[in-house]
Parts: sequence; C-alpha cells; structure tokens
Amino acid sequence: MDSAVDISVAAPAYNEAETIAATVSEWQEYLENNPAVGDWEIVVCDDGSGDATGEILAGLRARCPRLVVVTHHRNQGAGAAIATAIAHTRLDWVVLLDSDGQFPIANLDRVVPRIRAGEAMAFSGARIRKADGAAYRWGSAASGAVSNLLHGTRYRDFNSIFKVVYGPLFRALPLESGGMNCSTEITARVAEIGHEWVEVPIEHRERGGGRRGWRFWRGARDRALFVVYLGFRHWLLRRGVLRPPTPGAVTPAPVTEEAR
Repeated sequence: MDSAVDISVAAPAYNEAETIAATVSEWQEYLENNPAVGDWEIVVCDDGSGDATGEILAGLRARCPRLVVVTHHRNQGAGAAIATAIAHTRLDWVVLLDSDGQFPIANLDRVVPRIRAGEAMAFSGARIRKADGAAYRWGSAASGAVSNLLHGTRYRDFNSIFKVVYGPLFRALPLESGGMNCSTEITARVAEIGHEWVEVPIEHRERGGGRRGWRFWRGARDRALFVVYLGFRHWLLRRGVLRPPTPGAVTPAPVTEEAR
C-alpha cells in the first residue's frame, strides 16, 4: 500500500468567480498533502465566463504551477467544457469535478484504495444525500430511473458528475453533449464499450455561490430529450445497426511506487 496514484482533476467553470479560488485551493491542498497521491495536476476549462473567473484562475496559477487553465473564448456549454478539460489531462487517472465546490475532493479517499487494489477502470460517486433543491432532485431521480431502464443497468446515481476514470479510457470517449447532460452521457458511453461502473458513496454539498448555467425547465426538457437519444442509441447498438465505439485496447497501467 506504499504505491501512489497519479491524478488529474478535470473541471468546467462558468461564472464561478464567487467560489473558484476556494475550490481550487481545496483541491490543491488535498493533492499536495495526500500520501496516496503521486503526480497530480488540475485542469480547468473556463467556458467563456463573463465575470472575473478567468482573472482569478490566472492569479491562482502563480501559486499553483500544476494548475492548467484552458479557455473557451465564447460560452459553449458545460458538456463542451468538460470534454475540453478531460482532453487536456495527461495523467493515469482523471477525476471529474465541478468548480462550484458541491463535490468535495476528499471523496477520493473512498476511491483511491480501490484503484490501488485494481478493482475497476471507472468509478462513479453515488450521492448519499443530494444537496440540490427538491425540483432538481426529483428531475435527477426521474432521468436516472429512465436511463437505467433504457440501458439495462441499476446505478443508484446515473447522473453524478463525480467520476474517476482511467485516463486513456476517459480521453478516448466520444462525447457529444453540449449542456449539463455530459455526466449522464459519460455513464452511458462507458457502459457502451463494455465497462462496469463501480459506484462509491460520496458526500454532496450545497453550492457555495454562483448560479446554474441553465434554466430549470429548459434543462429538464433537454435532459429528457438527451436521455431518449442515449436510450435509442443503445437500442441501435444492441441490434447491430450502429457499430460500438472502439477507443482501442485500453489497459490500466500498474500503480507504481512514487518517490516523494
């Protein structure tokens, strides 16, 4: 158990000036001081923020050289920002977080031992208690139930954004979602290529500030349409109408001992 895990944090950010400094500092402190973590980096995609998010991230880089900031010059949506952040990671394992601080990075304490034990290539956080408002909780539960039904799965939290995935696998996923449905798509895409998610119970906090980048009813409509699309795609794959994605032979590299 003396081996260390190399971790890239990938996160989207849009108008998160109220929370981004505290969130990135929390990530940095955790990664720097955790003996189970070897090499690490933080990759944040600023998705065309109209507030001071970009300036704050630039300032944070001065005291955190392992922070990588990628900028969209216009807002493209959370899905695009997530895909960009993942594409710019380079280490063995990628943890997907959100910049609003709702998913504490300390949840990794429940995942890293399972990575070191070689249990799986993909881990997903199942929120013990969702800190969102009632409407968002009900919407997530409904879309998660439909997604499970359409994909023949039984995941407790199909839509959770907290993901820890073997880097080469994550970077090879063909992601299409442009909005807030990217976490749902990631769950479906990994299942499509034959990998089971290992769900790990995690803590979930209320937003520390900022605001959601989409309106509730528009987001609910888009989520419903996207869930139907993913289910139809899965149906076509099962019948051989579509070829399954082939990201290549991806095998986890052994976790090696890290000199610290």
